[in-house]
Amino acid sequence: MNTPLIISIVILLLLVFLWFTYNSLVVLRERIKEALSQIDVQLKRRTDLIPNLIETVKGYAKHEREAFEKVTQARANMLKAETPQQKAKANNMLEGALKSIFAVAEAYPDLKASNNFLNLQEELTDTENKISYSRQFYNSNVLAYNSSIKTFPAMIFANMFGFKESEFFETEEEAKKEVKVQF
Repeated sequence: MNTPLIISIVILLLLVFLWFTYNSLVVLRERIKEALSQIDVQLKRRTDLIPNLIETVKGYAKHEREAFEKVTQARANMLKAETPQQKAKANNMLEGALKSIFAVAEAYPDLKASNNFLNLQEELTDTENKISYSRQFYNSNVLAYNSSIKTFPAMIFANMFGFKESEFFETEEEAKKEVKVQF
């Protein structure tokens, strides 16, 4: 075989490899965007349910103003969050505030038996499960993407084309603590 043909084949193989590597990195990056948008959908669903939950609980527990204010502030922070890190922080605050509301509800047997409250609680539980799944899906995609851009030889092309590491959607240590409500 002649040398120009071998060089042409090697260059062609290198270009095909570059093409497939670039496309796979683009697909992984787009999956992260899609996964983050799914988290946004579920977080929005939850923030839409919260005013109804607060109004239902307020009717029974008028003197629990501080808990309602925390939930309202956490909801506002969630709506303002833009980056995955801000969303994770706001989500953690909201989860803690919601735990307080449910703890308040425990003190009111009539509220716990209310169909409206039970339906809202079920909706929120379902939404929390969806948020958890969406976060897991997002983080799995971030792991695959980040691993791809850090492994050889894809890392060479990732650096050339400006592919940057993505952030995981993480829970802060403070949000992992148990919420204590005292009456």
